[in-house]
Amino acid sequence: MVQAYGADTGNGSVEPPHTGTRFRGLRERWTADRGIWRRGILLAACSVFITLLMIFHAQIPNTIGNLGSLTETFLPWLAVFIPLLLVLGFVRRSATALVALLLPVVVWLNVFGGLLTDKSGAGGDLTVATHNVNADNPDPAGTAEQVAGSGADVVALQELPGGQVPTYEKSLAARYPYHSVQGTVGLWSKYPISDTRPVDIKMGWTRAMRTTVAAPEGKIAVYVAHLPSVRVKVKAGFTANQRDNSADALGEAIAGEPLGRVFLLGDLNGTMNDRSLNAVTSQMRSTQGAAGDGFGFSWPASFPMARIDQIMVKGVEPLSSWTLPATDSDHLPIAARVEL
Repeated sequence: MVQAYGADTGNGSVEPPHTGTRFRGLRERWTADRGIWRRGILLAACSVFITLLMIFHAQIPNTIGNLGSLTETFLPWLAVFIPLLLVLGFVRRSATALVALLLPVVVWLNVFGGLLTDKSGAGGDLTVATHNVNADNPDPAGTAEQVAGSGADVVALQELPGGQVPTYEKSLAARYPYHSVQGTVGLWSKYPISDTRPVDIKMGWTRAMRTTVAAPEGKIAVYVAHLPSVRVKVKAGFTANQRDNSADALGEAIAGEPLGRVFLLGDLNGTMNDRSLNAVTSQMRSTQGAAGDGFGFSWPASFPMARIDQIMVKGVEPLSSWTLPATDSDHLPIAARVEL
């Protein structure tokens, strides 16, 4: 009787090398390379520098061109250098560069990793939205309809040109029977409002307001603000002094608010990381940081790189926070739902 054995390889075929063999060969080549720890010192130094920026950004002085605030505005974007350094580390076959890269990875995840998860919850008593509509908006009626379509109970708008206020009022009247416009900012509400007044933020004209909204769960104070714009100039750096002064004035007004439940809706022209907004951010919570999904960048609308539009609260519990679809503005509208 003839028996066949599986070991017969008379056809001359050769088995492909195992994946483990290839990795073992790569490892042996790297370990045999005596320069593997000497190369890539500059790449390792770059990783250390990025790490130090993230850890000690608060110590970067603002005395020269507000460099500290500029760094803090775009601090999360330091992560874009990590994959670049990773590729260069492999190209250089540098163990030093690759090990050093763990430093910025760990620190970035520690600082910003919590923003990558979805912290939103269900339920809530009140939904608010805010939008810098852009003074040059070619379709104010369409923009108003889009923001109102979010289902928000309270809507705040900034950068309202006087000639377009009637258009916004007409477009929002059906959904929001109560509203007030103070200077270039306005608030529309489904619930009665009272004690409405402008807030002096040291600009010479009105770009902030305060009102009381009589929500079914009780009264809340709502502030709407549009802080001065900042500019990045070659000779002057990050020009933000006027914004910083206005932030201090706004923070002082909020600190003196007698009601326990407070909202701030608006374009602050700065992020929560910017130390120059401490007068405001130190006493309020960002709904995006507390209950958002991701970074919630809102500007510029074409390619959002920073969240300079904010919904901040005190005395209430944020449950969800998100960005709304783009309008004809250069900012994205944002919304949040809270429990009163």
